[in-house]
Amino acid sequence: MNKIVMVTGATAGFGEAIAHEFAKHGYDIIITGRRADRLTKIKDQLEKRYSIKVLDLKFDVRKREETSKILSTLDDRWKQIDVLVNNAGLASGLSSIQEGDLDDWEKMIDTNIKGLLFVTRCIAPLMIKNQKGHIVNIGSIAGKEVYANGNVYCATKHAVDALTKAMRIDLLPHGIRVTGICPGMAETEFSIVRFHGDTEKAKNAYKGFQPLTAADIADVVYYAASRPAHVNISDLVIMPTAQANAGTVYRKNS
Repeated sequence: MNKIVMVTGATAGFGEAIAHEFAKHGYDIIITGRRADRLTKIKDQLEKRYSIKVLDLKFDVRKREETSKILSTLDDRWKQIDVLVNNAGLASGLSSIQEGDLDDWEKMIDTNIKGLLFVTRCIAPLMIKNQKGHIVNIGSIAGKEVYANGNVYCATKHAVDALTKAMRIDLLPHGIRVTGICPGMAETEFSIVRFHGDTEKAKNAYKGFQPLTAADIADVVYYAASRPAHVNISDLVIMPTAQANAGTVYRKNS
């Protein structure tokens, strides 16, 4: 029987790449997201390419009742989750605190903090019951440092960092591992979402250097999950070589 990984926010970027990486290693996959067409396409790709089973679940992690309702429908086989990757997250806007858009703030808080909590609250008890499990939270360098105009996004990722540490304490007696993966600048849909669909601004964010890719992050997530049972990668920060910290990037010809 294959192991099972559940990946939230699996319709693009890190989540999609993580699903492919685990499928490549023989895991059955639960993929979640808000875009039904993308979920169906990725499910078909994974099943055909890797000959594994995929369960696609369409819901919005920001909605507590919807999240609880959908995850409560898991049958006994799919409840045997070995790895939960809390990947769903986003940045929305880039502005000073005094000029911030309140809708952007709520979207980030609801997705990055509350969404992670709602999913974990449903899945952690299953892991405890199964006496096995590993939770991987996708954080950010923004959860370690604060940069100009990143205020609320940085605050939400600092919360993810704190929750990761707290989960590790709470779940310790149950033998459940908890890992935080904190990427630096990576080129996915991240900046397109942050700049509300402005592809030119998104492209300029990565101009003059080689950023991380979604595959880079998927690789380290699988690495952490594939360690022996007595080994836990607690906290891993991964940066492009051209980035020293949240605000320092060496850009050629810039």
